[in-house]
Amino acid sequence: MKGIILAGGKGSRLYPTTLATSKQLMQVYNKPLIYYPLSVLMLAGIREVLVISAPDDLDRFTRLLGDGNRIGMSFSYAVQPEPEGIAQAFMIGCDFVGQDSCALILGDNIFYGMGLTPMLRAAGARPEGCTIFAYLVKDPERYGIVEFSPDGMPIGIEEKPASPRSHWAVTGVNSELPSWRSKCMPLLRRRTTATADKPTACSAC
Repeated sequence: MKGIILAGGKGSRLYPTTLATSKQLMQVYNKPLIYYPLSVLMLAGIREVLVISAPDDLDRFTRLLGDGNRIGMSFSYAVQPEPEGIAQAFMIGCDFVGQDSCALILGDNIFYGMGLTPMLRAAGARPEGCTIFAYLVKDPERYGIVEFSPDGMPIGIEEKPASPRSHWAVTGVNSELPSWRSKCMPLLRRRTTATADKPTACSAC
């Protein structure tokens, strides 16, 4: 399995700080924010990672992470000209991923909780389909929410719904297999970022 970190966006809610640097390079406790999602991919056993970022920030990520050799990783880089979401990130990373399975994580998410590592590895070991990690919330109208069919299968994601069809918020990590990539992309087009401390895996497609 290969990994993608989407570290794009303008970080406009953190202006003026993000006029000078990427949000994902800002320090959280004792390390740059991007180290946290990177560690999630590493816990999943992923060693090849594509970092996708805005044109103005890509050189900064290259200087920080390098080629990954010093930590037993392999890093590649790609530009996202405009912040147009996860589906676009999968398309940008299509050549990098090739026929491998792939996990994509947002560069500004921090995941923490018991059972996270086996959950990530189980998602990567699926023979087909994709996995969307979701978190049970009390205020679903604030997030991108997974809609389920009567038999419990995810059938759509609704952005900040006025009348939520579930209380499961989409978080910033997704795992998908090549044979289902085209089917999963439409499901990922409308969603928002939510940080989870105990994520729950939600199998889709």
